Amino acid sequence: MSDAGEGLVDAESRLAERMEEREQEKKRARQAANTADPERVRQLESCRLARTEMQRQLEVATHQARRQQLGQAIAELDRRIAKLSQ
Repeated sequence: MSDAGEGLVDAESRLAERMEEREQEKKRARQAANTADPERVRQLESCRLARTEMQRQLEVATHQARRQQLGQAIAELDRRIAKLSQ
């Protein structure tokens, strides 16, 4: 298979992974909505979506300074998600 074909397969597998992650996030959010404060659920879902976007940006970022910024942002979102999940 050519390099272009391998890249397409990689892109398809990443897309499938992201779709599966989002489905899992939706399930968790629905389950949490049944038992938790709606505002807290909204914040948690917002943080998870932001983290997904930051991770996507990190995968394509080429400048080291930007990669460091994104890494710090992801770490902060992870802290917020952990706090909201308690």
